[in-house]
Amino acid sequence: MKAVRITDIARAAEVSTATVSHALNGTGRMSDSTRRRVRETAALLGYASRGGRPRTRTLGLAVNTYRTVAWNFLDVAYYAQAVAVATAVAHRHGYALSVLPSATGGGQALDLDGVLLIDAPAEDPLTEALRGSGTPVVFVGRPVDARTGDIWVGGDHTAAVRSVLDHLTGEGARRIALIAGPGTDSYTRDCLAAYHAWCAAHGQEPVAVPLVPGRGSDSAAHSLLARPDRPDAVYGIYNSSGRSLLDAARHHGLRVPEDLLVACMSEDPAYATTDPPVTTLTLDPRAGLETAVGALVAAVESRGLHIPVTVPHRLTVRRSTQRERARGQEDRGVPRR
Repeated sequence: MKAVRITDIARAAEVSTATVSHALNGTGRMSDSTRRRVRETAALLGYASRGGRPRTRTLGLAVNTYRTVAWNFLDVAYYAQAVAVATAVAHRHGYALSVLPSATGGGQALDLDGVLLIDAPAEDPLTEALRGSGTPVVFVGRPVDARTGDIWVGGDHTAAVRSVLDHLTGEGARRIALIAGPGTDSYTRDCLAAYHAWCAAHGQEPVAVPLVPGRGSDSAAHSLLARPDRPDAVYGIYNSSGRSLLDAARHHGLRVPEDLLVACMSEDPAYATTDPPVTTLTLDPRAGLETAVGALVAAVESRGLHIPVTVPHRLTVRRSTQRERARGQEDRGVPRR
């Protein structure tokens, strides 16, 4: 006999999956009649509470797809690596892994043993539904509304952004712009806050350009480089930013790195072969997901408490930000690329 799922109860009771989870767990705001109706529907369908239900041996993974709505999120190296590592680690622990449609929906997540949420945005209905249902959750990236008891694994984005900006300054940059936002996840917010704080401390006027939904980094890159007061360095916090900036620089007749320094956040090894190779910041999804899946399995199996874990970042410096090297080559009579 097929197990009754939360989505089945929601459909029968004509309410949302979040309402079902809150009604069954005695949480959330609703009328007594609604709570009673949901519970009666669950009983009629033969639903067993989470505590009495056998495990499915399946974990879920959901990605905040806001930044990738224009393409398959698996085309982004960070997410592709995250899914691959999470799947392998889950299998090693004896669990299957289901990649869910989005971090902003998908009632099927409530029927899994536990869920990994990557870059969960503010006011995320799936996050609230999982919390209300008592389903074990591990956040990859600090939750915006972190609560006591939350388990999360993520990078120190403040330190990461500072490391990039300090490197660009060391290579002679005096007007550094940022491609970041909009977005309500902690990654975007933390990067923007770190950039503004760094600019204030260094006496620089901040120039932060958000992505236009549906147009990606290309529009942001062109708008930056078309400014009369264009920056002499740009850091893009997204995987596509580096290529967009190289293309925009060529379009506007700018040389990289002589006229413009370019850096971006990416796990894509292909940036080592672009012209010129692009400096990248890696957030190490392999280490992060290895830790996150282990913490989720421990939470599912009630094997102790886990505290937030910070994954170190790494800056790989390449030709696109080595202005001083380019100047040295010119002094020695080495032709510009």
